[in-house]
Amino acid sequence: MSMTISSTKIQPTVTGAGELFQHLRDGAPRTRSELAAVTGLSRSTIAARVDALLDIGLIGAVGSAMSSGGRPPSTFAFAPESRTVLAADLGAAHGILALTDLAGRVIDQLRADIDINEGPLPVLEWVVSSFAELLERNNRDVSTLSGIAIGVPGPVEHSTGRPTKPPIMPGWNDFDIPGTIQQTFKVPVLVDNDVNIMALGEQSFNWPDTENLIFVKVATGIGVGIISGGALQRGAQGSAGDLGHVQVPGGAEIHCRCGNSGCLEALAGGPAVAKSLADLGLEAHTPSEVVRLAESNDPAAIAVLRQAGRDIGSVLAMCVNLLNPSVIVLGGRLADAGEHVIAGVRELVYFRSTPLATQHLVIVGSASGDMAGVHGASMLVIQHVLSARAVDKLIQDRNPASIPEFTR
Repeated sequence: MSMTISSTKIQPTVTGAGELFQHLRDGAPRTRSELAAVTGLSRSTIAARVDALLDIGLIGAVGSAMSSGGRPPSTFAFAPESRTVLAADLGAAHGILALTDLAGRVIDQLRADIDINEGPLPVLEWVVSSFAELLERNNRDVSTLSGIAIGVPGPVEHSTGRPTKPPIMPGWNDFDIPGTIQQTFKVPVLVDNDVNIMALGEQSFNWPDTENLIFVKVATGIGVGIISGGALQRGAQGSAGDLGHVQVPGGAEIHCRCGNSGCLEALAGGPAVAKSLADLGLEAHTPSEVVRLAESNDPAAIAVLRQAGRDIGSVLAMCVNLLNPSVIVLGGRLADAGEHVIAGVRELVYFRSTPLATQHLVIVGSASGDMAGVHGASMLVIQHVLSARAVDKLIQDRNPASIPEFTR
């Protein structure tokens, strides 16, 4: 399955109702005549496909267009409110869940502190019950649900949705997350690394015209979501972007929980930053406490965060030279602590990257904040269930006899 970030590109010749629907994904109302003109299909073929899309509720009539005489033609547009999506962003210590429509607009959300170390069964039990709560309190029947997507803080085999030896998720290796969720919700369930879905969410909602973007999550761990050529890059085993376990020059004596030493996460991840401040006698045992100190303008916290940014920037500079992104977005709990981490990243990236690679490079904080993950999870489902093939299958499943062999 190919997960592209941009909307599906349509060829001039349209072959089915699903392909016709792609012309309506932007939400702009169109008449049958306008659809016939842009596709080259006959009016009768357009009428049959519009009727099929109306029947499954993906489009709706939105009034009449201007008439040059006679009865005004009807216009049709995408109806994203017709169906729902459930999205989850699970971190090491937090969970954010959302109910969205098919445009990714958040209808309702729910969040809580969790401990991913508790293992898959208790965490997913909370996810399932919380999903049910979101549907119930918004009066949405499960029949409206198109799909579910979940981001987790570790590598994922995308084809199966199973975590692959995640360093900070004991007990989750090769666990069947989709199968567990589908015991309650009989819909497609997609699972991906949390930083991948953050990259997808940030790009889709805030940088839709940018095809080369890197999203850096700086929290308990440090990871990168890579969008290159408009597509999310997962790598052969789903471990692309594991920036936190790249060795930092000068850090060889610091041991990392992955078993190696000198890893970026061991120097600049949330626990490492908190330990640096605790060693100075400050009350800082968690990333949130580090952020609290920085927000109160504590000079030691600011200095430690700035150095963490430099360490991250020294590794990101290699990524910039290798991938040449247009935009680097920093998110996660530590990156939200003002501009301190971002300033350190900029300092090293611009210093150590080639002038050509940084000529137009933008390095910014996340515009979506902690909602980037659920935005991306929602988009993961939307891109999957609204593809031309998926729409055609939805129509066929509803009424197999209603799908003729359309011709021009």
